[in-house]
Amino acid sequence: MAREIDWSLYLHPAANPSLPEQLGLVLRLSIPAVLAEISSIAMQYIDAAMVGSLGATATAAIGLVSSTTWLFGGICVSIAAGFSVQIAQLTGGGQREKAQSVLRQGLMAALAFGVLIGALGAGISAGLPRWLHGAAEVCPDASRYFLIYSCALPFSLLRQASGSMLQCSGDMRTPSVLNIAMCALDVAFNGLLIFPTRTIVLPGFVFMMPGAGLGVMGAALGTALAEAVTGLLMAFFLCFRSPVLRLVKGVPWRMERQCLRTALRLSLPMAAERIVTGGAYIAGTRIVAPLGTVAVAANSLAVTAESFCYMPGYGIGSAATTLVGQSTGANRKDLCRRFAYLSTALGMGIMAVTGTLMFLLAPWMFSLLTPDPAIQDLGTCVLRIEAFAEPLFAASIVAAGALRGAGDTLVPSILNLLSMWGVRITMSMILAPRFGLPGVWAAMCGELCIRGVLFLIRLARGKWLEQKHALSALEAEP
Repeated sequence: MAREIDWSLYLHPAANPSLPEQLGLVLRLSIPAVLAEISSIAMQYIDAAMVGSLGATATAAIGLVSSTTWLFGGICVSIAAGFSVQIAQLTGGGQREKAQSVLRQGLMAALAFGVLIGALGAGISAGLPRWLHGAAEVCPDASRYFLIYSCALPFSLLRQASGSMLQCSGDMRTPSVLNIAMCALDVAFNGLLIFPTRTIVLPGFVFMMPGAGLGVMGAALGTALAEAVTGLLMAFFLCFRSPVLRLVKGVPWRMERQCLRTALRLSLPMAAERIVTGGAYIAGTRIVAPLGTVAVAANSLAVTAESFCYMPGYGIGSAATTLVGQSTGANRKDLCRRFAYLSTALGMGIMAVTGTLMFLLAPWMFSLLTPDPAIQDLGTCVLRIEAFAEPLFAASIVAAGALRGAGDTLVPSILNLLSMWGVRITMSMILAPRFGLPGVWAAMCGELCIRGVLFLIRLARGKWLEQKHALSALEAEP
């Protein structure tokens, strides 16, 4: 795939791409992102299997703080989006010099915020597992895992910001390749750090595999090292290899009020949503934790297993952000609507298929993740409940990406907040005491279906097309 897309074939005022051409562009941008997400899923499966082989306590230690890692990660994604959406709209409007200015400001903001949120995470790491009602044998490993995760957040945010800027400029290939490489690095580092030195026996070949034997802490260190290497590589390709955004002389490294104001307008609703929905995930963890170590482990592994279904949706959602953002910058509202509809329909179709596969293959998937029969049985049960929500879950994921490309972040954030707290947490509190973990996942399934319907209504009404975009906001900049 060519790295740079000739956007004039689609976005020029006189261009009128046919439906097959539009669908081809959606697929062209979606496939690399989906492949990267699938490789990420493979990494999560291998990570979970590595840690799962250490026993239920090790799995529960990571599962206990996973909701908090999602919260911190979601905030990082929000910060990155505030700058990358501007870049999509500015490059779509042909304003490359201003896009490069936004790039510089985005990188500086990402590094500064990464250090800040990393310090916050490190500060709460000691007491977090106890506050989440973790069992005594689980808390020490959970605390160490979250501390190491927090220390790697500056590199994680650098990777996310650089990758999303590349994607929004139309380069889906580079971040996809680097994210796949990160998965391979993570597996390699984990293999060296989790397990002790051991003898590996293969047909006709025996060798000694070195290892640090650090267990859960090794899993955290392996992921942190993979994030650091990939974050630095992503920034290098953004700054020195991107056909659109590579650094050129004459563009100053300074913060500009209008750019930061636009970034805050885009990021703050998303960040507020991630904080409150992250709080809902943490509340869900507190609901699950009293159900026992097996339930916590099954819940954590089921989330990993489900990602097989929904991560392709996030890949298509990234493509939708780029397509709608570029079309918005070019003032092609007709293409904004068409790309949003095509992307959402594609995501729903793919996740309907993956949801069906998840339902059928749930026992086999859990057999790969853990040798514990009790965790396998409970995890299979909840995973099959969740399979019914996947098509409408896709609608919420991809539609949110399309709306984000148009600069519509406030209303989607409100919809997510109402859905999470008004339906999922409320129903989980009611169902968990009576039905255990299956009740919690039934509440999640119902909430995702409601959320998908709400996003489809928002998409169909078309008010998101009236958002003020970054090109108009920055036109006044000198």
